[in-house]
Amino acid sequence: MSAHADPLDHRYSGEHPVRSVAYLLREDRRRLVLGILAFALKHSPTWLLPLVTANLIDVVVQHRPLSELWLSAGLLIASLSLNYPFHVLYVRCWAGTVRRMGTRLRSALCHRMQQLSIGYYSRMSAGALQNKVIRDVESVEQMVQQTGDTGLGAVMMLLGGLIVIAFRAPAFLPVFLVIVPCAALLATKLRGRMRTDNERFRREVEQLSTRVSEMTTLIPITRAHGLERAALRRVDGTLWRVFEAGLRVDVLNGRFGALAWTTLNVLGAGCLTGAALAAYSGWITPGDVVMLSAFFGTLTSATTGLMSLGPVFVRGLESVRSVGEVLQEPDLETNEAKAKVTEVRGEVAFESVGYAYAGGSGTAVRDFTLTVSAGERIAFVGASGAGKSTVLNLVIGFLRPTSGRILLDGRDMQDLDLRSYRTFVSVVPQEPILFEGTIRENVAYGLPDVSLDRVRQALADANALDFIDALPDGVDTVVGERGARLSGGQRQRLAIARALIRDPRILVLDEATSALDTHSERLIQQALERLVRGRTVFVVAHRLSTIRTADRIVVMRDGQIVEAGTHESLVRSDGAYAALL
Repeated sequence: MSAHADPLDHRYSGEHPVRSVAYLLREDRRRLVLGILAFALKHSPTWLLPLVTANLIDVVVQHRPLSELWLSAGLLIASLSLNYPFHVLYVRCWAGTVRRMGTRLRSALCHRMQQLSIGYYSRMSAGALQNKVIRDVESVEQMVQQTGDTGLGAVMMLLGGLIVIAFRAPAFLPVFLVIVPCAALLATKLRGRMRTDNERFRREVEQLSTRVSEMTTLIPITRAHGLERAALRRVDGTLWRVFEAGLRVDVLNGRFGALAWTTLNVLGAGCLTGAALAAYSGWITPGDVVMLSAFFGTLTSATTGLMSLGPVFVRGLESVRSVGEVLQEPDLETNEAKAKVTEVRGEVAFESVGYAYAGGSGTAVRDFTLTVSAGERIAFVGASGAGKSTVLNLVIGFLRPTSGRILLDGRDMQDLDLRSYRTFVSVVPQEPILFEGTIRENVAYGLPDVSLDRVRQALADANALDFIDALPDGVDTVVGERGARLSGGQRQRLAIARALIRDPRILVLDEATSALDTHSERLIQQALERLVRGRTVFVVAHRLSTIRTADRIVVMRDGQIVEAGTHESLVRSDGAYAALL
């Protein structure tokens, strides 16, 4: 992607979306011009055919020289032979441009999503973002593609037809300029009513889909309570509403379809009659009658086609605005021009740190002061909402303090490039996140050229090798989407192995052993005791076995530290920690 055409450089807000589309296409403007020229040549038979037909009829009726007949036929065959090569050229230019634009736009969205802060993702659903990347970009692509396929065809037909009429039968030009748009508008209005009723029918079908889904989900409860009749009555009511809506659509479609067909053909007959009278009076030739009659149908269809692009444009331009919301989102994690982290000892100091979530009530963490030595293991405990996860997110750099500061090895993290810092950090979240790939690919994610021995060692340290070796494909077993083919405990052990293989200086464990049975947890704890040496470890856990061996346990309440110390000292003090046991 060239720098001058990077979609991230464009400002969508406050600009008309048409200008934004033009910006997205400007890198391929030469291809677009070439595509338009190719379309004009390949589309020429559509408006040449009525003219050639008129010439052929006049040659026959007026007994003009046969050379004119051969000339007209040769012209038509020559124009038809141009269709294949120039259609291929048009597709390469126009469709290629649309595909490149969509690819650049999706790439820009993915780039911006990697730059957005974690706070943004807490406000925006993953489904909405996926819809912007897939459906919204697809709507923009469809808008531009149909502008070429339908719009260019209609414009070429209108221009070519009106030019031919202006030269061949100029007296009919004003008639076409008035009647054709009126006929197209009438047809569009009639079809618009049909679309409304079809939309109503579609909503009823969607409601039926919801009812059937509910019924299948509730079958165990329905059977257990003998509610089969009630469930069927609920679905039957929706079925009959679908029947009534569908029948109404069928009747209305038939009525309006017949009315539209009759109206357009009556107008066409009127045009044909008027042209015949003009020919009878000697104003035009018999061939012109056929030409004008043919042009009425094609020009009406072209105008209707242009008008039908309205909804496509509305959806496409709205999608441009939707995509722009992400591309212009200001809530970014800014790392440019900040100091790169090349070495981490692991000393972390919180100095009167506070953090408040945007739009939230109150502060999640306040006046948080704690110094963690390199290689120290810190466990955070407290009730739900005490601020433990917020502190972990501050350590990782997902969040930046709204007050106070955090020092990493004596340097303010506000001044550091957090991307380089995180190469020294490993995180095991409460819910393990795996992608659809092999066990080896998941464990070594983001690490090129990792040896099989290193992968197996990480799996062994995470107590995962026993069940993996029992699988038919071993480390090459595909885990399925989000690790669906593995149990919860197995997924969590892979997530731990992924963290351990990076040999981190700072290790963050957020309920990392919550999905494990007691036996597996005990083996992992033994491995962690070996692996945490020389590393700074932050742990959030509820299980006593996970936290009691920590160097210090920090008890939190309402975003503040209420007490801290070793397990034994806190138990002796009989304070907030002892109350949690």
